[in-house]
Amino acid sequence: MVLLKIRKEKGNEKAINSLSLININEKESIMKKLKLNPIIDALLLLCLAAIAGIGLLIKYVLLPGYLHWEIYGRRVSLFFWGLDRHQWGTIHFIIGLVFLALLVLHIILHRKMIVEIYRKLISSRFARWLVALIFICVTILLLVFSYFVKPEVL
Repeated sequence: MVLLKIRKEKGNEKAINSLSLININEKESIMKKLKLNPIIDALLLLCLAAIAGIGLLIKYVLLPGYLHWEIYGRRVSLFFWGLDRHQWGTIHFIIGLVFLALLVLHIILHRKMIVEIYRKLISSRFARWLVALIFICVTILLLVFSYFVKPEVL
């Protein structure tokens, strides 16, 4: 729809009534995106809800070992649907990876819109490159920092 409005603003009234001015490949690409976007968005929402729900389950229901003594007065094993805290943590992690993959796909499908908004927000080309470089470096740092830290041993 955005493509048709842009062509109307350029003075081409026929584009509003027909898609004949757009070649067949563009039509198919637009239709695939229109079908794929809601599916990806729904999966992103489900993954986010699952990540939050499992996180809350791990935090408040499947308590860590030191809290077993405070609450139950003895060492107990806590399970939900036959899985313990660490197994739910693994599921939490896997769903997080799926979420990241879907997020990358979502960004790829919306790259043209993102670039245009980015260009309008930051008019200087040098500033755009600098902000993008800083953003990429921080993202990479956040993704890989856990491989380079060592835990404190007391």
